[in-house]
Amino acid sequence: MKPIRIIRHLPCPHPLPPCALTIGNFDGVHRGHQAMLAKAVQAAEQRSLIPSAMTFEPHPKSYFAKLLGKPEIAPLRINGLRDRIQGLARAGIEQIALLRFNQAMARMSPDAFVRDLLIKQLNVRWLIVGADFRYGHSRAGNTSTLREASEQYDFDFEILQDVRDESGDRVSSSNLRLALACADMSAASNLIGRPYQISGHVLHGQKLGRTLGFPTMNVRVPSNCAIRFGIYVVQVRGLGPNAMPGIASLGVRPTVTNSKDVLLETHLIDANVDAYGKLVEIDILQHVRDEAKFPDLPTLTAAMQQDRQHAVNYFAQNGLQNYAESD
Repeated sequence: MKPIRIIRHLPCPHPLPPCALTIGNFDGVHRGHQAMLAKAVQAAEQRSLIPSAMTFEPHPKSYFAKLLGKPEIAPLRINGLRDRIQGLARAGIEQIALLRFNQAMARMSPDAFVRDLLIKQLNVRWLIVGADFRYGHSRAGNTSTLREASEQYDFDFEILQDVRDESGDRVSSSNLRLALACADMSAASNLIGRPYQISGHVLHGQKLGRTLGFPTMNVRVPSNCAIRFGIYVVQVRGLGPNAMPGIASLGVRPTVTNSKDVLLETHLIDANVDAYGKLVEIDILQHVRDEAKFPDLPTLTAAMQQDRQHAVNYFAQNGLQNYAESD
């Protein structure tokens, strides 16, 4: 992957080179997103442009949910920001406009969005969006107004129709959230085109797992994550040349703490690695069971032993999953 430029504030102090742009939230960077990103990369190569993406933080629906005082209607997050950027870079994007979605953005008219952001500041020469794309104040802008704007401001414009899976179902972030909520990792992997992944720096924890004979690597996960809490078979990347097999617990650890902090605690199978402070990528391969509160530590330890054996059996049958990082 080439180095990626992240633009957090517009206008930039220096003019930007002409770009081929796609716009979206890209939560999950699923196969539908990947199809649109691939077209942007191809158009950039053909026209000597910079392949670029515009995305927003927070998610616009989360912004309006907070504004309305209804946080429960905000969409659950498939990816943290690091994984979202990684997914865009993996698709060949070299420049990301990561813009704050705030009151000024919400009130911007459709014409100002195109004229001031896309043309004057990002120097867009080619644009692609999905068929259901909306933009501008009160979502007044759509693909029809973008088509008119492309003629007014002289940039090429394309619309990507829905991408569908082998069953004819639409590939979407909503369907990916549903798969993760059901802990259907096979369906999630099919929608993404690779195993669902959580990345982060390994933190120091309470060391309780070590005293129970199951040392773990702890990675913090957003509390509004889309994936169901539970025990998962995983493989870990970033600690050596090859992935390492493991078993992981995702959740709030109800047996040992009342904290609401969400952690992904991963126990490596037959490996002892000093991972503190390192950035790891954890592929979530299979759901074993839901998170549970046990009456005491011996019962918890017995369940952990069964979970570990489940993972051992899984890898004995399936091995580690290999895939190209440039996919």
